[in-house]
Order: sequence, then C-alpha cells, then structure tokens
Amino acid sequence: MIITISGPPGSGKSTLSRSLSAKLGMELVSMGDVFRKCAENRCMGLDEYGLLAKSNGDIDREIDEMQKKIAKEKDNIIIEGRLSGFLLDADLKVWLKAPLEIRAARIANREGKPVPAAIAETSEREQCERERYIRYYDIDIGDLSVYDLVIDSGKCGPEEIQDIVAKAIECLI
Repeated sequence: MIITISGPPGSGKSTLSRSLSAKLGMELVSMGDVFRKCAENRCMGLDEYGLLAKSNGDIDREIDEMQKKIAKEKDNIIIEGRLSGFLLDADLKVWLKAPLEIRAARIANREGKPVPAAIAETSEREQCERERYIRYYDIDIGDLSVYDLVIDSGKCGPEEIQDIVAKAIECLI
C-alpha cells in the first residue's frame, strides 16, 4: 500500500505521517527530509538551497524523480510531500489544509520566529512553489481533485486526523 500525505507548510503533514507510520508500521519517506539531505550533500543551508531550487528547475525535477523511484521500489510506505499526490499512483492520497494564520503560528512556534515573519515567509514560499509547479509540470497545487481525503487540520486535532485517515485505510484493506 502506498499512502501520500500532502499539504502546504505548517498543515500537519509531518505530524500525521509520523503518527501513521508508527501506528501502522509503515515506512515513512519525507520529501522535505530528502530536500534537506540534498542541500546537505551540496554543503548548502536550507534557505540557500531553496533559492537555488527557485532558479534551477533541475533540483525540483531530481527530487520528484526520487520520489517516483522510491514509490516504484517500495511497498507499504507513506510518502509525505507537497506534490506526492499529483506525482504518484497511490492507494490513498491525503491533503491537509489549514488557514494561513494557523499554519504560520505553528511554523513560528517550531522555528522560534515571530508569527508575522512566518506569515510573510510562508506566503512567499507558497507563491514561489505554485509558480514552479505550473511552469515545470503544469500542476495547479490548488486543484484538490486528485486527493481521496481533504482534511482541515485547523478544525481537527492530530489524533482525530489520524483516526480519520486510519479509518479510510481500513476501508481499503
């Protein structure tokens, strides 16, 4: 079984992916972790690597090809990534959403920065990604029709979200 967990920054993707992985005994591959590892391999900081990715489409394409390869080679896996639901043939595709203010507050708390700074950075990041995905793949990240489940993590807590997704998985087995 392949499950994808996608959503914008601060939506709860990592929290859900980790809890599902532990509960179900499934391997978790975080494309954010892959991105960070690629930055590290180039001896670059995350912000610096992100700027490079903004101007060099090969970086996004390389990472996206990595997730396709991982999905072909492995089974019983959760893949967490912004485009995973669009790029992979999965048994269950989940999109988490939440209002920008809620997501920015989570990011600010996690990264120890003021909420207004997190709002500005997150808005800029999302706009940049939206433009890149359209330019590289003709994917409109706002089109949620590819997802089996869309859950508002601003209205549900992590445990409720995990229960919803676990129930959906039960229906597939």
